Amino acid sequence: MERIIQFLSGIFSKELIILIIAALPISELRGALPLALGAFHFPLIKAFSLSFVGNIIPIIPVLFFLNYFSQYCMRHNWGKKFFTWWFNRTRKHSEIIEKYEALGLAIFVGIPLPMTGAWTGCVAAYLLGIKFRYAFPAIVLGVLIAGIIVSLTTLGLIKFF
Repeated sequence: MERIIQFLSGIFSKELIILIIAALPISELRGALPLALGAFHFPLIKAFSLSFVGNIIPIIPVLFFLNYFSQYCMRHNWGKKFFTWWFNRTRKHSEIIEKYEALGLAIFVGIPLPMTGAWTGCVAAYLLGIKFRYAFPAIVLGVLIAGIIVSLTTLGLIKFF
């Protein structure tokens, strides 16, 4: 991990690295915030702001273009496998969203567990037909909640295990 960070730091600013990591579908804010606080030693406000903004950046394009992108990719075998897996996995874990809709979406995204972030929240909103005007603020609220939980956990103020 240190080698990757050193390599990237030689190419990009530390701030841009945090924005990029927060925007990626696997790491999102959950990976970027601990990196910003732990490895880069950013102050909390700076770390939180960069991670939050980075995680928010892909939401609008994903909500608007997921339908077109997934249909295009599903023409290929690899795309069909990936999107079938991702959509089925999201459907299995979307009971709270189905029950509470936008509020459930915010809670789903706000729980800092693997595969519950903004990207999967966008997929859930798409699959469950939640309109953009409800989905976007719900996902942003979820990212905010996740950011608070991850910050408190990273700083050692709350512990889960």
